[in-house]
Amino acid sequence: MLRVGLTGGIASGKSVVGETLVALGAHLIQADTIAHRLMLPGEAVYQAVVQHFGAGILNPDSSLNRAKLAELVFGSVHENQRSRIEELNHLVHPAVLERQLEWMNEIGRRDPHAIAIVEAALILEAGAEKQFDRLLVVTCRPEQRAERWAARAKVDEETAAREITRRMAAQFPEEKKVGAADYVIDNSGSLENTRRQVQAIYERLKREANWPH
Repeated sequence: MLRVGLTGGIASGKSVVGETLVALGAHLIQADTIAHRLMLPGEAVYQAVVQHFGAGILNPDSSLNRAKLAELVFGSVHENQRSRIEELNHLVHPAVLERQLEWMNEIGRRDPHAIAIVEAALILEAGAEKQFDRLLVVTCRPEQRAERWAARAKVDEETAAREITRRMAAQFPEEKKVGAADYVIDNSGSLENTRRQVQAIYERLKREANWPH
């Protein structure tokens, strides 16, 4: 089995690349999906996050209000705000990494030739690159991030640009991610162009995973 980490900056197009890889035959899980499950009421991570940040981040039904939590930890791009983000990551990341590993191991038991992909924005920031055999990084032009975020969040591009700026303050620069990558996909062109790149890389991943001919 080949373990692949799929990462990149905010709104770079990781999900589009992930969907294409799944269509080609890869297995994929999103770290965000794992984190959302871990922060459901009753989960240990949920309890730890609420205890640390307070009941003000909850909805009336005791579920986590993700917008309030995001505002709390990403509310400023000032250096002193970074510790709030790090506090949240310290509570959530270990459990997410454990679940990722469990999932990949299960995929490997079912199919020794599988390509198991974890899509996560903070692979390098969490020190999780050692979990993977290959690292795939998605890039795009800076102005495209705002366009894509605005379309996804249904906000204007100025609001999107501010949100991206404050969230990217918690991430490594794109150059550092590209420098750590085994494969880089430039998602600044057409969807068809991105898919062609993914197809070519997937063929190489299949060979590296010793797919039967």
